[in-house]
Amino acid sequence: MKTFGYAAYDTTSPLAPYAFERRTLRGNDVAMEIIYCGVCHSDLHTARNDWGWSYYPIVPGHEIVGRVIEVGPDVSRYKVGDHVAVGCMVDSCMECDQCHRGEEQLCRQGMVGTYAGADRISGEPTQGGYAKHLVVREEFCLRMPDGLDLSRAAPLLCAGITTWSPLRHWNIGPGSRVGVIGLGGLGHMAVKLAVGLGADVAVLSRSPGKRADALALGADRLLVSEDAEAMAQAASAFDLIIDTVPVKHALDPYLPLLDVDGTLVIVGQIGPMDETSTVPLLLGRRRIAGSPIGGIRETQELLDFCAKKNILPDCEMIRMDEINHAFERMEKSDVRYRFVIDMASLAA
Repeated sequence: MKTFGYAAYDTTSPLAPYAFERRTLRGNDVAMEIIYCGVCHSDLHTARNDWGWSYYPIVPGHEIVGRVIEVGPDVSRYKVGDHVAVGCMVDSCMECDQCHRGEEQLCRQGMVGTYAGADRISGEPTQGGYAKHLVVREEFCLRMPDGLDLSRAAPLLCAGITTWSPLRHWNIGPGSRVGVIGLGGLGHMAVKLAVGLGADVAVLSRSPGKRADALALGADRLLVSEDAEAMAQAASAFDLIIDTVPVKHALDPYLPLLDVDGTLVIVGQIGPMDETSTVPLLLGRRRIAGSPIGGIRETQELLDFCAKKNILPDCEMIRMDEINHAFERMEKSDVRYRFVIDMASLAA
């Protein structure tokens, strides 16, 4: 299948138009025309090879909403015309214990990324959603629920599931106390989803200037992390803290805020952390954990939950040819809270 999109050609050049081919449909494949694609910080990191595993040319994009245009002969879940979605992965072994548990993102053989991966059968590099078309294995294609705004739903496929998965894993619900560090693309979704689950939610920020935004998103309060008195009063105040900050930062100020058996879960940063004191961990039986995206079943659950509760990301729509400017703005945190590309703007 001939298609086209925008790709990074090296670590420094702006993304530019790129013509390439998707694989011929296998029996269990779904082909879609991409309608919307979210812009994730991971796209920028991958374009610049910040993590060391990029190849070039590479097409980013793993928050994908589309319309089915063709299906393989063995496909039973979807038909031409259905609205569907694809997140951060397009395949896994489907045979290991993690895959059988619906945790394909933790596949023992390694899940296949929507981009920056290698096809399990052909070995060819995977290319993402900054493109006109996508071909994906049926099992990794998600159903878009009726009533969910397609133009705003794309960031649920990464920012949404990345924060939903720890909320579900740590059984957050009515009576739970949740703190959210950072109020960007992931943080604003963590707030909305935790509120939707019935939790008491606080945003943790260095500046009181985020108070209005936090309350508008549904949080119950803002806790200023540089206010020593307020932080001391908040000791043992949270069952779960979701840390969405994407750069190196200290964890020590936040650990005393966890109650006994509380967890601080890192979802935002990939890389080294500052040294952390073990004292609050030992004395409070607290823990620091990490969490990636969720599995396919959990992602479908998220989409259905958001449709039922009318929970959607706050988005700014851009054209495909505005992606490099969007990257520049994203580096400056100049977006509330997620860019979405209208793929109708992608000209051949």
